[in-house]
Amino acid sequence: MTHAPRKIALPRLALCALLGAVALASACTPLPGLRGTLAGAAPEERARRGEVELAVKGRFPQVLEAIESGGGPALTAAFDAANVPQQDRPARILQLQGDYGLYAESPGSLVTSLLLWGPSPAAPGL
Repeated sequence: MTHAPRKIALPRLALCALLGAVALASACTPLPGLRGTLAGAAPEERARRGEVELAVKGRFPQVLEAIESGGGPALTAAFDAANVPQQDRPARILQLQGDYGLYAESPGSLVTSLLLWGPSPAAPGL
């Protein structure tokens, strides 16, 4: 009597992949932009996160409009708060437009992306 191999359900497989990624991430040195979420954040990094959250969440509808239209004062203020380099901003706007649905539903995701795209003041040269 032979049995067919069991198929692993996609949700179980996705959960295993997620747990593996978390385990791997915790074993690695944190990226400068993730310092606040993966390890004790420096005061400068906490202040930077606060500025970016204020810039994004305080004017969220205007930030979303700026993403849709390819730029605007609210998005510029968010980029400035996150220290996103000027030369990177056109490409970052395209990325934001490509994932607009995610950012429209989750301002926290937008804050995190901006923090990753801007060099941390606690880690100059990165």
